[in-house]
Amino acid sequence: MQGVRTMERFRTRKALLALTVAGGLLLTACSGGGGSGEGSNAADRDTSGLPAPAQSRGTSELDDRREDPDHLSTFALDVDTASYDYARRTLADGRLPDPSTVRPEEFVNSFRQDYERPDGDGFSVTVDGARTDDEDWSLVRVGLATRTTERTGERPPAALTFVIDISGSMAEPGRLDLAQESLAVMTDRLRDDDSVAIVTFSDEAETALPMTRLDGNRDEIHDVISELDTRDSTNLGAGVETGYETAVEGLREGATNRVVLVSDALANTGDTDADTILERISGERREHGITLFGVGVGSDYGDALMERLADKGDGHTVYVSGTDEARKVFCEELPRNIDLTARDAKAQVAFDPETVEEFRLVGYDDRQVADEDFRDDRVDGGEVGPGHTVTALYAVRTRPGAEGHLATATVRWLDPETRDPHEESGDLETGTLHDSLRAAPSRFQVTAVAAYFADALRSGDGRYHRLPGAPVPLAELAGRARALARTTQDGAVRELAETIELADRRG
Repeated sequence: MQGVRTMERFRTRKALLALTVAGGLLLTACSGGGGSGEGSNAADRDTSGLPAPAQSRGTSELDDRREDPDHLSTFALDVDTASYDYARRTLADGRLPDPSTVRPEEFVNSFRQDYERPDGDGFSVTVDGARTDDEDWSLVRVGLATRTTERTGERPPAALTFVIDISGSMAEPGRLDLAQESLAVMTDRLRDDDSVAIVTFSDEAETALPMTRLDGNRDEIHDVISELDTRDSTNLGAGVETGYETAVEGLREGATNRVVLVSDALANTGDTDADTILERISGERREHGITLFGVGVGSDYGDALMERLADKGDGHTVYVSGTDEARKVFCEELPRNIDLTARDAKAQVAFDPETVEEFRLVGYDDRQVADEDFRDDRVDGGEVGPGHTVTALYAVRTRPGAEGHLATATVRWLDPETRDPHEESGDLETGTLHDSLRAAPSRFQVTAVAAYFADALRSGDGRYHRLPGAPVPLAELAGRARALARTTQDGAVRELAETIELADRRG
């Protein structure tokens, strides 16, 4: 596993490469387009074969290893939030979350941002940063935003196949009953031209309702939902496979087709491996572009399986533990994800070796992409809908006294309909770094607090060993969150402060 980047040898390597290829090979540093921040349309040129420097992969640890002189960081976009919500549930139940379930990017992406929105389809790119109390270390934030939902106009109709876990473990309060209540409310709120199908699974899977238009059929759909009852074991693989078969049978041209998996993901029979489950339905995913939206429930929850299914299934996952959260997911987030703004979206950040000594991406461990695959549109990225923001946070150590260009961030995506590629870029200069975290905008500070909190939970001992500028102890971090909740008047930030206080007491 690679550690922190050091760039001392980069310039030497670049010079040697230039001499080696002087006979005619043109080297192009894969910075992802123009550095003006105004973006570029990659559809105007063939960029899939552009070379890039050696593979760069972020890690979850900031240690003393100095192996990879690469200056690029490339990852698939991710709008998941399940890790943070599951951590909140675990702490509320009196336990610290297992560090393996803590994904910092999902903590960071759980909070509202104030990035400028693009005028049309695609993304805006915001890059900013703040110096920390650790010498020469800064936090750099890359923010990507899509157009707001209010500007999307009429969305296409939806064809949603719900795959509902009815195994014995779903009998626990807050699992199947929560799903039934939320589905019933959502059924009343979907449009007449939308369609739903329902697949259930325990030890086997069956189609309880084929694809059915809402118009004139809401009573029938409500009856199917109300009659769901738990039984037997959890054959999640059979459920997903039958769900995709049902989705293909009911496929609607011109509609947005989705499979929505509702489960505690505690698979214990049949196929329990995410990769082989997805391989069995790979044809449906690739040919028809049917993405997977995972909704996790339950105090005991198969986080790793659900997260991998969603990531590799070209979708994303959320976790719900109460009625309010469930209604928000089914009645707000799911409808928002019916429409797509971008397919296979990836980001690449090029750090300037003249100013940056080392860096690391916070989280995104399972979403890393080889640098040379950034413009290879055959390589999966993330699916993003309207109204979304995606935030990536970096710990960056600048060279002592260095000034000038620090980084260029580029996002690349495919148009959902035409599959044409597009790119947009943004830059950061050292002179625009805020002098301290407390001098940064409040939303930047919320991002930092969320990342510090995830870092503490991953460390397992309530202390901070990786992210620069982290306050110790947790009580101090909770105090910062409390102050930010007052500044932002944001209930979600207030809940963050309360959750950090719970972790402090559990620790």
